Amino acid sequence: MTFLEKLIQLDKELFVYLNALGNENWDAFWILVTNQFAWLPLYIFFLYLIFKTFGWKKGLIIMLFTALTVTFSDQLANFIKNLVERARPNNDLEINQYIRILKRPKGFSFYSAHASTSTTITVYLYLTLRRYYRYIGLIFLWPVLFAYSRIYVGVHFPTDIITGTLVGIFSGWLFYKLTR
Repeated sequence: MTFLEKLIQLDKELFVYLNALGNENWDAFWILVTNQFAWLPLYIFFLYLIFKTFGWKKGLIIMLFTALTVTFSDQLANFIKNLVERARPNNDLEINQYIRILKRPKGFSFYSAHASTSTTITVYLYLTLRRYYRYIGLIFLWPVLFAYSRIYVGVHFPTDIITGTLVGIFSGWLFYKLTR
């Protein structure tokens, strides 16, 4: 067994374990968490902080860069997914009969655009706003919850989440540097 095969097997085993931690009492919560639109109040809060801190002119520039970061992160994830073509856990015939599946997307798994994009936005906004708000680091709870929800609902492996998070950290930092 090659290193990559061992890594994939460990990834599947960890996924099955983490996914099995769920139960019906929490399903509605995690389905809500995994929905991008459920986070609309947080996005509005981000807009409020940006315009409150920087005013309209600079705030619009920051919003433009935020939109560019989201677009970059999302499109890069989609490009890599179509290049790698790894089946999602819910579509993986080796494990899908052993897991809890709450969502059934058809696309590919590696890597998570949800993890990447939410981390990208968070890193970018954290770096942009950290000098102005003492507890701004709390926004990192968002990508953690958002990313874990993808495992809970059965659509991403841990390596998808970890890779998406790492790409998100780099992308958020890169776009912050470009803004400067």
